[in-house]
Amino acid sequence: MADAPQIPNEAEVRARWGGFQWTPENAAQTQKVIARYPEGRQASAVMALLDLAQRQVGEETRTQGWLPVPVMEAIADQLEMPYMRVYEVATFYTMYNLAPVGRYHVQVCGTTPCMLRGSDDVFAACKNKGLVKGHTTPDGLFTLTEVECLGACTNAPMVQINDDNFEDLTYDSMSAILDDLAAGRQPKIGPQIERQTSCPEGGPTSLKEMVSENHDYRGEWA
Repeated sequence: MADAPQIPNEAEVRARWGGFQWTPENAAQTQKVIARYPEGRQASAVMALLDLAQRQVGEETRTQGWLPVPVMEAIADQLEMPYMRVYEVATFYTMYNLAPVGRYHVQVCGTTPCMLRGSDDVFAACKNKGLVKGHTTPDGLFTLTEVECLGACTNAPMVQINDDNFEDLTYDSMSAILDDLAAGRQPKIGPQIERQTSCPEGGPTSLKEMVSENHDYRGEWA
């Protein structure tokens, strides 16, 4: 199950974020996004603006970013939407963080395919590096969250860290990823074993000739 966000004190949040303003670059981007929709349908831009706001907050706080309530209200005002409609979107999609997270938001899939393929080992690696589910490490570097299916079942077990997926994990490879991030190094993104995206482990098992050329199989299949 996904963990309930630890939402900060409202007065502190409003004191910090009550005057939220887009950066000039993001302000221009919001206008581009809104212009994609017919007049009177600007509310359709809400998801893109929420994502952009979360990223701006992340840049300002040197974290993965989150959505303070005053920031969501500013978006609602810009799109001429009731505040509640924006809250509904932000609370429905787990891509939006409703509470502060660390520099690296480690989202571990615990759904059945990942569980059967070793997500418990992934959680154990996180625990042994000091990560506690639902919390941020004291240095502010990592936040650990258990999430539902992230759509990479073929490459289970997997995690999403900020915008990147890390797949085909073991205890050791997950530990190495966390070590790299803590040291400021970029770990390998995607499968952590010798496979191309979600192709069979060890290489193709059918149509092998297509690896090197656009092979014509029609004569063989006649």
